[in-house]
Amino acid sequence: MKACLVVDDSRVIRKVARRMLEEIGFAVDEAADGKEALEHCAAKLPDFILLDWNMPVMNGLEFLQALRVMPGGDAPVVVFCTTENDLDHIQLALESGANEYIMKPFDREILEAKLASVGVL
Repeated sequence: MKACLVVDDSRVIRKVARRMLEEIGFAVDEAADGKEALEHCAAKLPDFILLDWNMPVMNGLEFLQALRVMPGGDAPVVVFCTTENDLDHIQLALESGANEYIMKPFDREILEAKLASVGVL
C-alpha cells in the first residue's frame, strides 16, 4: 500500500482528503503545517504528498523547497492543493519541485485524475 501525507492547516480538508485517499487505497498520515510535515518526512518519506500552500509556521512552498534538498526528498510525488490559482503561483510551485497542482475545492474524480497523471495510481 502506498503512503500519503496530507498537509493542510484545515482539519476539515485533511479529513475529506484522507477519506478519498483511503478509498483509493492509500495509507494516509496528516500534518497541520509544513514544519510538522517536514518532521514526518525526516522520519519516513511518503510516496505521495498532498500539499496546501497557505499554512502557519511553514507554508507549503517553504516545505517543498526544504523537502527537495533532503536526502531522498526528490522521491515523493508532490501535488499542491490550494486556492492559489494564478499563473505565478502555479509556475513557482512547479519550478520548486511540485509535480502537479489541484485547485480547491476538489472532488475524488479530480484527485484520481491528477494522481493518475503523475503516475501514483
